[in-house]
Amino acid sequence: MTREKMPDWAIPPEGGFTAEDLDRLPDLPPHTELIDGSLVLVSPQRYFHAAALYLLENGLRAGAPGFLRVCREMTVTLGPRQRPEPDLMVVKASAVTGPEQTGFQPADVLLAVEVVSPDSEERDRERKPDLYAGAGIPHFWLVEREGGRPVVHVYELDAPTRKYVAVGIHREQLKLALPFAIDIDLTAIDQL
Repeated sequence: MTREKMPDWAIPPEGGFTAEDLDRLPDLPPHTELIDGSLVLVSPQRYFHAAALYLLENGLRAGAPGFLRVCREMTVTLGPRQRPEPDLMVVKASAVTGPEQTGFQPADVLLAVEVVSPDSEERDRERKPDLYAGAGIPHFWLVEREGGRPVVHVYELDAPTRKYVAVGIHREQLKLALPFAIDIDLTAIDQL
């Protein structure tokens, strides 16, 4: 019986992986994140997660000014050992460098969005918001599921403390003035 060689990414180096490693390691599974120097592999996406992302992505694209772009499932390099992949980001259009780009810098991100999944509840609710706030990303949304519909918890960065402050919870309609004029009918998920 022959033994298959384990992929390079299966055994972390001393001190953990770095942000640059995500672009260099061959055959990483899709949507691999780097949190605290450890690779995080994600489970298959559930329908609610996909539908909520579709709804929010389309709503954000519809209202985003021309100097911004909406990106889905790309990484943001927050530090040498931190490269999470928000479900959605709103970034400066000037930060988009081309089709081979794999991530963004936190100074280019205006909004990070996480849709909570059963296998990533703690990361989505606690660790990732702390990382995004610490990196200075001004807006964060945490999307929970309630009765089959999305509930969007909206946060803004308190710059002196580098912590997020809750500014609203939206159930049927997501209507905001910041980071730009947004109006999304959250009940429209029923038709997706």
